[in-house]
Amino acid sequence: MKQILFALFFAGIQLGHAQNDNLKINQIQVIGSHNSYRHNIEPDLYNLIQAKDTARSLKGLQYTHISITDQLNKGLRQLEIDVQGDTQGGKFAHPKGLDLVKPQEAYDPNGEMKKPGFKVFHMIDIDFRTSCYTLQGCLAELKKWSDANPDHVPVFITLEPKDDNSYLGTKAEKFTPELFDALDKELRKGLGNKLITPDMVRGKYKTLEEAVLNNNWPTLKKAKGKFLFILDNNGAKRDLYALNHPSLKGRAVFINAEPGKPEAATIFRNNPEDSTIADLVKKGYIIRTRADADTKEARANDYTHFNAAKASGAQIITTDYYLPSTFFNSPYQIKYDDGTYVRANPVNN
Repeated sequence: MKQILFALFFAGIQLGHAQNDNLKINQIQVIGSHNSYRHNIEPDLYNLIQAKDTARSLKGLQYTHISITDQLNKGLRQLEIDVQGDTQGGKFAHPKGLDLVKPQEAYDPNGEMKKPGFKVFHMIDIDFRTSCYTLQGCLAELKKWSDANPDHVPVFITLEPKDDNSYLGTKAEKFTPELFDALDKELRKGLGNKLITPDMVRGKYKTLEEAVLNNNWPTLKKAKGKFLFILDNNGAKRDLYALNHPSLKGRAVFINAEPGKPEAATIFRNNPEDSTIADLVKKGYIIRTRADADTKEARANDYTHFNAAKASGAQIITTDYYLPSTFFNSPYQIKYDDGTYVRANPVNN
């Protein structure tokens, strides 16, 4: 009987059932995808670059994803989206990599890349295949799925602002305070009251970190049907996003701020063997770590990092392999023992 009740408890978390509504969102552990929008790099372009630049290994790019909707339907509750600024529109409408090889399929057949707004892809000119060309398109897909599944466990989304220039010559649009304001506006326009914001977590506490250390995260009941965004950057762009927004007041996105900072709430610890993770989880922070990176673990069928990630209590575990690879022979696949992607946190429950 005890085993049956235990199984039902975990099933309730996965499905968002009422018996677990009082759990805080930092008391679960979810598996999700890295670069969730990404489709495999154009094969002929991959081969050409690899042949011309033997010092550059592209093996780490040999992964692809099913659609974001299919990932969510599968049960993943974490996603990653990269965004490139394109205020005027058209900056990335014709990747220069397509001048080097004949594409296997049409690129941007509906002309979405010509319109102003944030674009979603991995690397300018080179790694541009994507399941949603624009952030607006990604958000619309998220909202449509969420509206159809209103009781879903909250989805964590890491958002990486990218502005590195292409080595083929295309210049990125650099992030500025104004561009970050536009990013917040776009997120609010796309998801509205489905966002969990820093202001909501801070509440009446003086700082966001104080709220987190006092476990002021929302319960699953309050967070059902919502999304929490985290800026995936630990340098200048992170500081620029927080500038003039103490404790992220008025911002739509959490940041990777170190403990002790007033903005500290969500923290990246990409090495799951980092001994500090469990203590940070116990204190109340939400931690993101990785089960695998650059295809290395998948090629070796090595679950060392995944096992460490599970045991650490990091609430967010990312992988490229919720499904086995279609590029090389390996059974490597990341999921919990019961086949799900959400469970009660082993460290703070």
